[in-house]
Amino acid sequence: MTHNAPYESLDFLAVLSRDFPHDPEVLYAATHAYSDLSLRSSQDLARDAPFSFQVHQLNAEALELQGKWDEAAVEYRKILEINPSLAGMHARLGRALLSKPQPSPTEVEQAKKNFEEELEIDPRNAVAEYVLGQLAADSKDSSTAIQHFTRATQLDTGFAEAFLGLGTSLNSAKRFSDAVPALEAYEKMEPDSPTGHYQLAVAYAGAGRKDDANREAALQRQTSEALEAVKRRAATAMEKQQPSGSTAPEQK
Repeated sequence: MTHNAPYESLDFLAVLSRDFPHDPEVLYAATHAYSDLSLRSSQDLARDAPFSFQVHQLNAEALELQGKWDEAAVEYRKILEINPSLAGMHARLGRALLSKPQPSPTEVEQAKKNFEEELEIDPRNAVAEYVLGQLAADSKDSSTAIQHFTRATQLDTGFAEAFLGLGTSLNSAKRFSDAVPALEAYEKMEPDSPTGHYQLAVAYAGAGRKDDANREAALQRQTSEALEAVKRRAATAMEKQQPSGSTAPEQK
């Protein structure tokens, strides 16, 4: 790295990481080397292709990490001006708009439109379907939410939150028997989720399965208590890590 041959370091780093995977000196050196390589590559990109959409995407990702959602949205819009059919970019713009602490109704509507446009480009985008389902659920539009959540679960059978969204929306529509399979699937993927147990208890009760509902209600209480216990332990551990208060000596 110091002799300006950065890419030659990769093979050597691979050997070190393979033979000494837990050595702190190796990990320290690798951290700096990869960080330097990342910085160098970003500089090369900005120099060699300053007007490419990749430059704007790199800027947008950095702004998102800083929580600068408006600035990130500007960068994603610039990308769409360059290539409006680029897969993933409408969804990224929609995500930036919704990630703000309190997006305005106009921004929510813009985000919805962007996720819809993403599906026109990439009809198999399960995340876009999920977000549209959640937006519909937030607007109390259970019918539309069910359609989007159903599509998300079909596109990605391991998408746990989509199954929860589908089951919750079906419960809201009082389609309790239909909600049971989706919520059972979610419970298998997230057995420690109090929300999953609660929604499944609601579905079982609505479907007339009293014993199953009681079991899930008990599991909901247990998992909630376990979750609170974990939070308390984490809070206690953080408090113990805080340096004890001390009074600064008086200046003479």
